[in-house]
Amino acid sequence: MTRRCLLGSMFAVNALRSGAAFAQTRGASPGAALQLARTLNRISYGKLPPVTTRYAKMLVASTLASAASGWTIRSAGIIRDLAKEQGGKPEAAVWFDGVRLPANEVARVNAMASDAAASDDSDLRNVAHTGTCLTAVGLALGERTGATGQDLLGAMVAGYEAAGRMAEAVAPPTEALSGSWGHGFHASVIVAFGGTVTAARLLRLNDAQMANAIGITATTMGGLAIGTNSFAREYHAGNAALCAVNASLAASRGYTVNPDMLEAPRGFLAVFGGGKVNTESLTRGISNDYQIARFLAIKLVPGAHALQPAVEAAILAARKSRLAPESVARILVSGPQIHTINNRVPADMVEAIHSLPYFLASAVADQDFSWVHITLEKMQRPVVARLIGLVAADPAPKPVHYEWSWGATVTIVSTTGAAYTATVDAPKGSAPRGIEWSDVDAKYRALLPQSRLSPAHSEEVLRMIHDFDQVQRISQFTGLLSQ
Repeated sequence: MTRRCLLGSMFAVNALRSGAAFAQTRGASPGAALQLARTLNRISYGKLPPVTTRYAKMLVASTLASAASGWTIRSAGIIRDLAKEQGGKPEAAVWFDGVRLPANEVARVNAMASDAAASDDSDLRNVAHTGTCLTAVGLALGERTGATGQDLLGAMVAGYEAAGRMAEAVAPPTEALSGSWGHGFHASVIVAFGGTVTAARLLRLNDAQMANAIGITATTMGGLAIGTNSFAREYHAGNAALCAVNASLAASRGYTVNPDMLEAPRGFLAVFGGGKVNTESLTRGISNDYQIARFLAIKLVPGAHALQPAVEAAILAARKSRLAPESVARILVSGPQIHTINNRVPADMVEAIHSLPYFLASAVADQDFSWVHITLEKMQRPVVARLIGLVAADPAPKPVHYEWSWGATVTIVSTTGAAYTATVDAPKGSAPRGIEWSDVDAKYRALLPQSRLSPAHSEEVLRMIHDFDQVQRISQFTGLLSQ
C-alpha cells in the first residue's frame, strides 16, 4: 500500500470514529449539536404545515426585494467587487449581476446586498435577519447541488428552526421578550446556524456531519452589536452566510470538531449566553409548532424592525387626529424598548433606519410611512425636522400589556391640548397577525425596480416564487435574476 493510500484509509477510519464520537462520548448521552441535527434532519417537506413553506416563499421574495434596494450601497458593492476580482469556480450566480462565483462567496455577497438596505426580515424575539441568510445560502447551494424548489423550502424551514432554537438557548423567551437578549454580540451570531442547517440539508449531510457543521459554526461566528449603526452590520450578515456554507462543506468532507462545542464549559452557550447553559430548546423533539410560523416578521416599511410598531401606532394616531403638522405640540411614545430619545435629524440612510424620532415625525407629517421615506428628500424636510424635536418618551405611559418587546403606544398632543393615542404590539407583516401575499408582493414591486431586472422579468420571478414548490432546478430560477 502506498503512503497516499495509507493516509487516505486512516482519514476514512478517523472520520467514521469522529462521527461515532457524536453518538457516544465517554458513555455520555449524545451532545446537543447531534441531538439538534437528528431533529432537523427529520423534517420532511411533505409533512410540513402549509404556512411554513408559504412563509419560506415569502422570505425569498422579501430578501430579493431588499437585495435590489441594497445592491448599489457602497458596502455591498465593495465586497461584491472583491469577490469578482478573486473569481473562482462558477457554482452560483450573483443576483442582478450574472457573474458566477463559488457558492460561499455568492452567499456572502447576496446576503450583504439584502442586509445593507435594512429592508429584509426579522425574528420577533431578537431582530435577527434569519431569512436573508437562509435565502442567500439556500439559493447559492441550491444551484451548486441541483436542488429543487421543494428541497430549498424544506431546508429553509429547518434552518429557521435551527436559528430560532439557538436564540432560545442563548436567551430563554422570558429574557428575549423583556428586551434583555444579547450580551454585546450581533444577532448574526445566531442567524449563521440557520444558514448552516439550510446548507447541510441541501448537501444532504448525515446527522453527525450536520452536528459537526453546527460545531464549526459555533467556534467561527462573531460580531459586535455596537456595529449595528455602521457598515459592520451587513458585514456580519455576509460573514454568517459565508460561515454557513464553509462549515457545511468542510463537514461534508469529514471535518470534525469536539461534540460538546455548544454545551461544554466555555462552549458557545456559556460564552454567548452570559455564563448560562440551557440546551432544552436544542434537544426537544419536533412538533408542528414551527419557529418560522410563530416568530417570522417581514418588513413592509424600511428601517429597524423593532421600531415599526411605534411607526404603525403613530400613523393610526395621526389618522385619528387628522391634525395638520403645525397643529402638533408633542409626540409621546412608550413601550418595552422605549428608554431614551435622540432628537437628531438623520444625515443619511444609515442614521435614518435606526431613528425612532424620524420614523414618528414622518408618520405624523404624512399620516403614512413607506419605502419612499428613506430618501434624503424626505429626511431633509423642515416640517419633519420640527416634528422630530417634539418626540419624547411618554412621562406617564398608559398601563398597556404587551405580548412582544417591540410593542409601542404613541400619543399625539395638539396645540389645543387634545390627545390621540394608538397602540400596536406585533407589527403588520408578522406571524402573530398573519403575513399576507398582497403585502409581500407590494414590497417586492416597490423595491425590485432598483435592480437590473426588466419589469417583465421581475414579474416572472415573482410568479415563480409563488409556485416555488414546482421549481425543478434552482438554477432555472436564479437564471432569471440576471436577465
